[in-house]
Amino acid sequence: MTTLTFLSDNARWITGGFLLCFFSSFGQTFFIALSGGEIRAEYGLSNGEWGSLYMLATLASAATLTQLGRIVDHLSIAKVTAIVIPMLGLACFLMSWSQSVILLGVTLYLLRLFGQGMMTHTAMTAMGKWYAARRGTAVSFTTVGLQGGEALLPIAMVSLFAAIGWRQSWLAMAILIVLFALPVIYTLMRVERTPQASDGPARSHTARDWTRSEVLRDPLFWIMLIGVLAPAFIGTTIFFHQAYLVELRGWELNAFAAAFAVMAAMTVLFALICGQLVDRFGAKAILPFFLLPLAGSCFALALIADARGIFAFMALMGISYGFSSTLFGALWPEIYGTAHLGGIRAIMVALMVLSSALGPGISGLMIDAGISYLKQTFAMGIWCLAASAVLLFVARKLTNRARTEPLEPA
Repeated sequence: MTTLTFLSDNARWITGGFLLCFFSSFGQTFFIALSGGEIRAEYGLSNGEWGSLYMLATLASAATLTQLGRIVDHLSIAKVTAIVIPMLGLACFLMSWSQSVILLGVTLYLLRLFGQGMMTHTAMTAMGKWYAARRGTAVSFTTVGLQGGEALLPIAMVSLFAAIGWRQSWLAMAILIVLFALPVIYTLMRVERTPQASDGPARSHTARDWTRSEVLRDPLFWIMLIGVLAPAFIGTTIFFHQAYLVELRGWELNAFAAAFAVMAAMTVLFALICGQLVDRFGAKAILPFFLLPLAGSCFALALIADARGIFAFMALMGISYGFSSTLFGALWPEIYGTAHLGGIRAIMVALMVLSSALGPGISGLMIDAGISYLKQTFAMGIWCLAASAVLLFVARKLTNRARTEPLEPA
């Protein structure tokens, strides 16, 4: 089956997953941070205080996600969307209405839990369960929704800020979610899918079905976190403090916002490339290499002072994001099976959310303490290189283990 035929036959499910990822943008750091300057000014928060509040809200959402995420194993995807999407709309409304720091914290908690957390978790779990032989392709086209949001929404939101103000812009997003996203995504996802023989011959296998407790006792799972959590930590840290970075470098905020389109284009291209590589070679084979462009992006941001640094950083970040977005959707079912995928992914997503929470808070406090932000980004690049070496070891161990474990045909 050709890719075009596959996409045509599966348009409703992949479109539904795409839209879940697209509208998750309202709970993603890059989107929330667009209002960061106005929020800090209106609530009287320093970089460290704003970062710490964001960190606490995200930590709370990560803790909740470990349990809430399991509903994907027990309810249909359509029913899950009927719960998650309205809650995201409520969070956007609260952002437009909040007048206190406490309510702002609650709003951030809801945005992170139901935006970054449950929207993407639902989409990726659905693709992992519904596809086997073409899992990489399905995941790669679904994750394009994330890049669509990154490409379109920053410029749209900045334009709305100028036209109607930042609070009214968040209200407009709430209305869009309730009146458009909810009915469309629910309609697309209300028909469940199972892997089909017509998808094509299996090029890889799905592992036996591990339980959550087995995964938590697997030492390779914890070693993988050294690299797997790096994109969430680094990307969130950099984009959360983008207003400070722009001030530090003397760049224009509009130029930085426009460069998101470069990152999005590269992410889309390499997400699709990774999907084909995963279907052919398996996710484990990609694991040791996806952090190398992320290391390059950190070095570009730290070392290139003029506006070219924006675009070099965004392009390299996009390559790494493209690989990681597809890789993480296919890796867990390949290693741990699909029967408990929702619960297993809930742990993984919660840990990613946790790492994304720690980044802005730690970095903000370091900025307040006088530690150079640019030196921080350089150190992040070094971490990526070291983590890639560790993941090469892990990939070999996983491959050897797969040869000795009983496998279920994909």
